[in-house]
Amino acid sequence: MSDPVTIVGSYISPYVRKVLVCLDLKGIDYEVDPIVPFFGNDEFGRISPVRRIPVLLDEAVTLPDSTAICEYLEDRYPSPPLLPERPADRARARWLEEFADTRLGEVFIWRLFNELVINRFVWDGTTDDAVVRKAIEEEIPQILDYLEGELPADGYLFGGLGIADIALAAFFRNASFARYSVPADRWPRTASFIGRVLEHPGFVKLRPFEELSLRTPIPKHRDALRDAGAPIPATTLGAKTPRRGILST
Repeated sequence: MSDPVTIVGSYISPYVRKVLVCLDLKGIDYEVDPIVPFFGNDEFGRISPVRRIPVLLDEAVTLPDSTAICEYLEDRYPSPPLLPERPADRARARWLEEFADTRLGEVFIWRLFNELVINRFVWDGTTDDAVVRKAIEEEIPQILDYLEGELPADGYLFGGLGIADIALAAFFRNASFARYSVPADRWPRTASFIGRVLEHPGFVKLRPFEELSLRTPIPKHRDALRDAGAPIPATTLGAKTPRRGILST
């Protein structure tokens, strides 16, 4: 492909992270328009009608939603594969990706990261301690109990690193931004698995841009990331003031 694809969305987003790791694994050049979704302009709202990230733009399609994007990449660039070969394994991989995007997203992003990070730095709000406490004491343990019975003791879920591994681990990176890590004494398989996946080069190369985004005021993300060597396109779908999306969670 002559031109890189454009991914609209912040390096901090687990859904953006999932897509960027998949692009890296497939050797596809990309640029990132690093907008926080609340700061998207009217054109962003047109192409992402629920004002969510990521959005993929290439010469063939404009596509919101991380799962749809990864399925498109798998169909168009089948090597190396992100899904296992056996139908039963492929179904299970798709389920684990869905579980990550929905349940992990609901708890790690909207209960934890939203309360401790987004609510403060985007909306100037206060943290609902009861929501955070319930997430840490009740909801996250339920998730980890389930994953402990699903994840392998060694390696990845289906051989090489694939979409299920990537989708699951992406949310634990955001948990670390909120200073949460998996207690290895209680959930050793999960802690070990998440550590292995997040040490893959596809994740490691994103860390400097994630950390820079976390410590930089949102209006300055684009310039700071460009100066740090991130692949930033010439134009942006960003706006100067935030607006809430249609979906609250």
